[in-house]
Amino acid sequence: MIHFILNGCKYLFVLPDKELIEIRWRMKNKIKLLLFLVTIAVTGCLNYVQEVVLYPDGSGTMQIDYWMKLPDEESRVVAEKIGLFNPDSVKKEFGSDYTKIESVTVFTDSTDSTTHTVIRLSFERIDSLNNVKAFADAQFVFRKESSGLIYFSQFIPPIATGFGIDASKYHVVYKYTFGGKIINHNAKKVDGRTLVWDYALADIGSGKTIFTTFRPFKLKKTPDWIYMLTGAVLALVIFFLLRKKKD
Repeated sequence: MIHFILNGCKYLFVLPDKELIEIRWRMKNKIKLLLFLVTIAVTGCLNYVQEVVLYPDGSGTMQIDYWMKLPDEESRVVAEKIGLFNPDSVKKEFGSDYTKIESVTVFTDSTDSTTHTVIRLSFERIDSLNNVKAFADAQFVFRKESSGLIYFSQFIPPIATGFGIDASKYHVVYKYTFGGKIINHNAKKVDGRTLVWDYALADIGSGKTIFTTFRPFKLKKTPDWIYMLTGAVLALVIFFLLRKKKD
């Protein structure tokens, strides 16, 4: 995935596999990319929101929603050819042995002419996402400390700027809900076990690391009376079976 900034906005380009990039990028994709840059310069920013539910064992679910305004059919066609709003291209970017893609939905909101891509996926270990193309620069860390606390972090890579952009107009949002009690963090907003990081381009600078430390919830101990009741029922069943056999 290529990160590109124009007029204060971040754009994520989903490209073919590495082998095809070397061949096609110099030919057809150059033309497509140029057309797309012209399109986004006119239509506005690409908005990005990443929401994650993270469990104590490192597994979890993720939803990514990005959208931009594409006012005409020509703009939509160009964006789809680049791969930004093409479900198959998106699946190739986010799919791997470490993720299970639940769904990829592309739709247009007629009320504001925005086109959305919504990706829903699950994972066994969030730090394994470092092996996924879409998260190559994320540097996920999920580490259990000797104290029993869990440390988590994700890196937001620096973004090249130019064209006299206004760095205050670009924002990305990361929203995490953790399976435990929050102990320490550098989030902008807190709502119970949910932390939200909302950054403008000017805040990201040379890169930003979001982090938290939390105490994982423990599984509730099964009450003793459950074991006693189970044992009593089992003994009763055996008693009647033996009695029936004698009869």
